[in-house]
Amino acid sequence: MRKVIGAHSQRTYSSDIVCVLMFNLKSALKRIIPRFESVKLTFGNSVQAISVGNMENVLLNIAKGSNDETITSLFSPGKQANFLGISPLKGVEIKREGRPFRVSIEGNIGAGKSTCIEYFEKLASVETYAEPIEWWRDVDGNNLLELLYSDINTWISVFQSYVQLSRLKVQTTKPLKPDTIVQIFERSIQNNRFCFLEHAYRKGSLNSADYAVLDQWYRWIRENVDINLDLIVYLRTTPEVVYERVKKRNRPEETGLSLQYLKDLHDSHEKWLMSNDERFNTVPLLVLDGNKALEEMEAQYKLCENQILGKENKGLKRSNSVEQDVGRVRKNLREEL
Repeated sequence: MRKVIGAHSQRTYSSDIVCVLMFNLKSALKRIIPRFESVKLTFGNSVQAISVGNMENVLLNIAKGSNDETITSLFSPGKQANFLGISPLKGVEIKREGRPFRVSIEGNIGAGKSTCIEYFEKLASVETYAEPIEWWRDVDGNNLLELLYSDINTWISVFQSYVQLSRLKVQTTKPLKPDTIVQIFERSIQNNRFCFLEHAYRKGSLNSADYAVLDQWYRWIRENVDINLDLIVYLRTTPEVVYERVKKRNRPEETGLSLQYLKDLHDSHEKWLMSNDERFNTVPLLVLDGNKALEEMEAQYKLCENQILGKENKGLKRSNSVEQDVGRVRKNLREEL
């Protein structure tokens, strides 16, 4: 099977493949091709690099072909439904003032965040922080997580207040080792504010007064405490996939979770991370296909390791010459297809 792989070249990026998502060529070509800046053709284990200048003819020849080709998109200037990559709109370097590079792993319940954390905790100079579930299960003998799932309308405000506090503690934790250069968190205080809090308020579980108080607390924290993230890794899944995973792992507090609840949370993650509304997120974003099996997920982590560890995260703007080449390819494809 022949693949066309797009890679966006830039000042500080290598031409390594950033992340992988498969599309049918004939239905996706018009949307995906304008995103490319350079391509690689793969035939089995061999790889042939194609310059931007020669990209047009290569893509047009494939478009005319009769085979059921597949296309791999790595980059999109807008975080639309088919986006997989590092967002160019959020490619600002955050001044860390000596602290480690901070990464948050985000995704729906059952998306594989814990597994991702476990993968990176094995690496040198990396410290990982699992979601503090045990804290939520025992607040002076009270299991807030269980109470939340048993009666969400009654306990959502208390739970969100404590989650915000616990995430603040975790996210401002100083490294245990002096050589730590990367801190990776399972979810973030930003997630609590812009995903779960918004979801609870939108669904009517959280009243306007509680929402306003929690929002004011978050604003004060943001203005007075360094909670900045340098990268968000979004393990993007479908609600149906995570629903089956949740049923299989059978955590006691999750037995009452419905598919509809997971669909609602999915929509909240999408609004937070996959729109271009900077009121919600200005952090650089890396999106991975979280529906994959464990082996395929680990392959994605390996593929994206440099980006996740902050080694390749700058210079996300495209040059004018590249924009001109992309426009020319798009025009010719419209004429030829």
